[in-house]
Amino acid sequence: MEVLEAIHTRRSVRKYQDKPISDELIKELLSAAMVAPSAGNAQPWHFIVVDDREKLAGVKEYSEFAGMAAHAPLGIIICGDLSLEKYPGYWIQDCASATQTLLLAVRGKGLGAVWTGIYPKEDRIKGFTEHFNLPENVIPLSFVIIGWPDQEQKYKDRYKEERVHKNTW
Repeated sequence: MEVLEAIHTRRSVRKYQDKPISDELIKELLSAAMVAPSAGNAQPWHFIVVDDREKLAGVKEYSEFAGMAAHAPLGIIICGDLSLEKYPGYWIQDCASATQTLLLAVRGKGLGAVWTGIYPKEDRIKGFTEHFNLPENVIPLSFVIIGWPDQEQKYKDRYKEERVHKNTW
C-alpha cells in the first residue's frame, strides 16, 4: 500500500477477525516502529508484544477503553525507558512517534489497530506496570491493539483550511 493511502485510510479499528498475526509480520511492524525519530536518536523505547489471551483480556480491568483487546490477536505496549533518555522528558514524544509509526506500518500491511492511551493516567500506568511486570525505570505510554480488521477502512479527507496559518497566526 502506498504511504499516503495508508495515512488517509488509517482508522481506529476495534473489531477484528479471528485470525492470528505471524511472528514474521510482528517483527516487520516492530522494525518499522524502531525507525521512528527520537530526540538525539536515543530511541528510549521498549515494546511488549502481547498475544496471550488472558493478558489481553485482563487489560480492561485498569484501562476502561481497551476492552476490545480481549477479542484481538495482538497488543503492543510502547514503553519509555528513562535510563535510555539522552534528553530528559523527550521520551514521551519519542514513544508517541514510535506509536504513530507502528500504526502506519499496521495499516500498510492491511491490518487494523487502535491506539489506547496509558500515560499520563496514573491508574493505567500502575495497572500496566503491575500486569506486565515493568521495571521501575520503564513507563508505559501507549497500548496498540492490532488485528485483521472486521470493518472496511475508507479514505476520508480531513483537511481543514481554517487550521492552516502561513508565516504568522
